[in-house]
Amino acid sequence: MIRVELRILLVRRRTWMSVLMLAALPVIVALFLKISGIGSGTASPAFLTEVVHNGTWLPVAALVLVLPLFLPVAVLLLAGEAIAGEANAGTLRYLVIRPVGRGRLLAAKLAGIMVYLVIAVTAVTTTAFVVGWGLFGLAPIRPLSGAGPPLSLSQAGIRIALSALFVAASMLGIVGIGLFLSVVTATPLAATLGALGVLVTAGVLDQLPAAAAIQPYLPTHYWMGFVDLFRAPVSWVNIRRGLVLESGYGAAMIIIARLVFGTRDITS
Repeated sequence: MIRVELRILLVRRRTWMSVLMLAALPVIVALFLKISGIGSGTASPAFLTEVVHNGTWLPVAALVLVLPLFLPVAVLLLAGEAIAGEANAGTLRYLVIRPVGRGRLLAAKLAGIMVYLVIAVTAVTTTAFVVGWGLFGLAPIRPLSGAGPPLSLSQAGIRIALSALFVAASMLGIVGIGLFLSVVTATPLAATLGALGVLVTAGVLDQLPAAAAIQPYLPTHYWMGFVDLFRAPVSWVNIRRGLVLESGYGAAMIIIARLVFGTRDITS
């Protein structure tokens, strides 16, 4: 079942269109930086000041650009459609009566989403690395804080790869929420919009001083934790907390989705 789901994912045109759109974002930003020269001032957004002087920073900046909105939206479109899409198309009944069972169907959908995540973040970072190399050149990078020596290109590459993996893992919470809503709703749009509502609410609360008490428990709170990989010394606190929080959210929501899906009457 997982093999079938992955084959469907990889042959869909919209899969590669969404990956292409995500990968195009850092390219567009880099071209504007190169042409306009904006980004060389101290008031530039995160990492863009460093990018115009050293293209090695572009993959990091690319992850910062896609993480708050573009990547979550792409992922939630898949998660929201996972079960609700089959129900809406009238194929869910035929899938669940096959020997694969509901648990394996849900696991196959989850596997497809996680493979998409890996493909997407790999495309974004690889494209940004190549474009950064071509437009700004590559050089060792200075840590964001501390007095450590510059990171060599190989060291920077390892930390960029770890950052991409962390970003993919950071989507576990909203993937779980999206799958749960896909199980309990009849249409993909309702599931996707519901998960987006949770995402936007968490993002707003994460910026609200009055909500400081609950911010460490919001699924979006540690998304930028990978930035700590580029400090000297590396601070693992936010990275560790982020992985634990996302794993907890993801596991809890997927288990609940499985329990609900197991007792749901399939009428379409």
